[in-house]
Amino acid sequence: MHIIYLHQHFVLRTGASGVRSYEFSRLLVERGHSITLITGYHELSGLPRPRKLIEKTIVDGIEIRMVRSPYSQKMGFWRRLYAFFHFMVFSIFAGLKIKNVDLVFATSTPLTIAIPGIVLSFIHRCPFVFEVRDVWPDVPIEMGILKNRVLIRCAKLLERVAYMRARHIVALSPGMKELIVKKGVTDKKVTVIPNASDVNLFRVPPDELDRFRKELAWLDDRPLVLYAGAFGKVNGLDYVIALAREVYQLDPSIVFLLLGDGSEKDKLVRLSKSFGVYEKNVFFHPPVARERLPYYIGIATIVSSFTIPVDILKHNSANKFFDAFAGGKPICINYEGWQAELLRETGAGIVLDPHDPQSSGRLLVERIHDKEWLEKASRASRELGEKVFHRNILVRQLEQVFFNVAEI
Repeated sequence: MHIIYLHQHFVLRTGASGVRSYEFSRLLVERGHSITLITGYHELSGLPRPRKLIEKTIVDGIEIRMVRSPYSQKMGFWRRLYAFFHFMVFSIFAGLKIKNVDLVFATSTPLTIAIPGIVLSFIHRCPFVFEVRDVWPDVPIEMGILKNRVLIRCAKLLERVAYMRARHIVALSPGMKELIVKKGVTDKKVTVIPNASDVNLFRVPPDELDRFRKELAWLDDRPLVLYAGAFGKVNGLDYVIALAREVYQLDPSIVFLLLGDGSEKDKLVRLSKSFGVYEKNVFFHPPVARERLPYYIGIATIVSSFTIPVDILKHNSANKFFDAFAGGKPICINYEGWQAELLRETGAGIVLDPHDPQSSGRLLVERIHDKEWLEKASRASRELGEKVFHRNILVRQLEQVFFNVAEI
């Protein structure tokens, strides 16, 4: 098949964010398909800044058409909105002259990605498949980010049109599917394909991990709790700083590494200094390329994923959750939902109380010093990565959706 793949925030392994679209595109190419991927530009993508309005390149057999629509996590609301609409318009132009297209696949966020998906599927007279990574506009509405009534109505209308026009919908979690079905979409029209574990990428030889750990003078042989991801409002990382303060009082040898960047970083640094834990048991590091992330996960004792306590966020499908499985590491989270149920069922990690960093700190210290639990949780995590969420398993599921929709 020849697939137009629309993703505004596409990232390579040399970039420092989620690589779902890259990995799926690469594997689909290996399986004999042709991918023309249309994306924008952002500083963590691993792609060079485009000099033209629409610039073409080929990476690992994927034809990439990059629209010069800059984007950053540090942008304000209206600047982001402009970036979304700029990409929406020019991505259509980028896809007009592509020939012999069998299917258009658009992945959100932003929700505006549905418009070029719908338009290009109409122009090329082929099916449109829509992937929902976050149920918008529900998420920004519940978080209080989207308040303008006109914008809310427009977003809800766009959501209805996207679901109606899509031949099929891919949701990243069971909870997302449930929310979509409640909006009037038939159950059979939605397939759940969560984020994946790139097991092969995360297999780093032990001797390399030993050398890497020695390069981090502040770490020595101390237990490490790793957070690798965005420092945005939705992540609620002030909870991590409060958690680290409690842990420091119980066991100052345990350290937290916050690996990433975002709009909340300066606030988090100030908070850690006011709590007296900055560079004592809390350390910050800029984002690293995806291909370097396995080294950080490889030396971690526990990997973590956090959100603010907003009910709809329990349906998320965070990349860092599946990276822990790829690296065979226990994971701690502070939210309920399908991921919490999975950890309780398999024993691959722990669920912390989002409202009580004191008790959570005690539980975390207890688990870190329980070698038997760490070994069992690591085995359970590795098994999930290899047998349930392996990228090679999930790409076949996505491919089957495409075959069914295109009636091949």
